[in-house]
Amino acid sequence: MLPPAPPSRPAAAATHLPDEAGITRLVHAFYARARADWLLGPVFEAAVEDWDEHLDTLVRFWCSVLLRAGTYRGNPMAEHRPLGLDEQHFARWLALWDRTAREVLPREQARHVFETAERIGRSLRIGLEIDPLRRLRRAGGEPACIHRPADAGRAPSGEGPQST
Repeated sequence: MLPPAPPSRPAAAATHLPDEAGITRLVHAFYARARADWLLGPVFEAAVEDWDEHLDTLVRFWCSVLLRAGTYRGNPMAEHRPLGLDEQHFARWLALWDRTAREVLPREQARHVFETAERIGRSLRIGLEIDPLRRLRRAGGEPACIHRPADAGRAPSGEGPQST
């Protein structure tokens, strides 16, 4: 007869993910800084009417992104489009976000939320057509995206669609 199996232990929580309380602290600390920032402050003050509501929305957004909470319903691209942002705004936002995350969260969590913010910022810059690398490629006559050539997936002239 075999000895009984050891009791199963619950899976350890992911140490690179902050919990909702950590995300809340980060969001509130970051936006207190951003509102007072010489570059970002005027953008936020012009765009946000109800700061309590805005902070709640941003906590839901980051919980949805980081914890897959599913609590955010919105369109960040549409929200940022009318703001007249440029690369300098994104660089400043990311620098402040990184500094605040390192002060508010444990190192591994801060690194993870920074890397996530980098990806989100890159997507927003691309969607808002202010990504400097894409602009340089377009100015040089290159395709904006180099993941695949502009004619990838097209059949040579006179032939039908390619099949794989």
